[in-house]
Amino acid sequence: MDSFSLVCTGALLAVGLYWFVCILGPAEVKGKRAVDLSGGSISAEKVRDNYKQYWSFFRRPKEIETAERVPDFVNTFYNLVTDIYEWGWGQSFHFSPSVSGKSHRDATRLHEEMAVDLIGVKPGDRILDVGCGVGGPMRAIAAHSRANVVGITINEYQVNRARLHNKKAGLDSLCEVVCGNFLQMPFPENSFDGAYSIEATCHAPKLEEVYAEIFRVLKPGSLYVSYEWVTTDKYEGSDPEHVEVIQGIERGDALPGLRSHLDIAETAKKVGFEVVKEKDLAKPPAQPWWTRLKMGRFAYWRNHVLVTVLSFLGIAPKGTVDVHEMLFVTADYLTRGGETGIFTPMHMILCRKPEIQASDS
Repeated sequence: MDSFSLVCTGALLAVGLYWFVCILGPAEVKGKRAVDLSGGSISAEKVRDNYKQYWSFFRRPKEIETAERVPDFVNTFYNLVTDIYEWGWGQSFHFSPSVSGKSHRDATRLHEEMAVDLIGVKPGDRILDVGCGVGGPMRAIAAHSRANVVGITINEYQVNRARLHNKKAGLDSLCEVVCGNFLQMPFPENSFDGAYSIEATCHAPKLEEVYAEIFRVLKPGSLYVSYEWVTTDKYEGSDPEHVEVIQGIERGDALPGLRSHLDIAETAKKVGFEVVKEKDLAKPPAQPWWTRLKMGRFAYWRNHVLVTVLSFLGIAPKGTVDVHEMLFVTADYLTRGGETGIFTPMHMILCRKPEIQASDS
């Protein structure tokens, strides 16, 4: 091959890589580029070791069930996956029912706005986002309701990302982000006018503990809504295929154990809540939430090739390929869980903290 051909080939490869990274690379809600993938708060040279450490939890299941180990386990997971989520999925780390004529981004926003509409807050109210991630729902909810939203996440890297996005969106006056464990929140009793959690409390080793904390910080008479990840009435623990799917979801999403839909209201009542409404938002007439995973099959493979190239070139940390592969496999388990109906990520429960009785004051 002559020098002119080599130059042309090199130019084509450069253009192709630029197109792959800068045109196809960013998420649908831009903010994280493929060339900026990192391990969150984990230094680049330790990403692979932390991935191996994360995976080792599942070879010692009793440790996953130990409450004091779970926060570190979840924190490691979100250091590993936050950039990949944001790059490939967007700033809202959750699912939503598909809506005819609406983009995934619009369907996600409507799903988030419904949460704050359910708790009936007013402009200027102070509400809590339990497990806020990088703050996609927080910003949609603040813009929609004009309430003051305080988000809490255990992951410091997510706190920094959320604050950056809040400022860029011009919503930092309405949105505050705190780094902390939602099992031990740094807020006084009776300090919020409402609260919500969107696919976040599934990370708690015991649902009762996080519900009790939310109950503590809510003002009497205020409402709390949660979208929970649960197994449905179609799940059969004696069916090996069902067990494989649920365990695959748990491994790929840092879950100490998925709960049954039957446990949610019972737990809420146990800590003192009144259950106002309970519904699986994934059931018909809602359109399937998992279609986004199936329609994104090409995107997953495209992104995996890109991550592999960036890792080989030393642009992305070693271990990023392993993390992306884990998420790719998990997407299949989530799809199977949705198609069989044995799993839902949007079991909605709406609760009220009772008013203080005169005799208690």
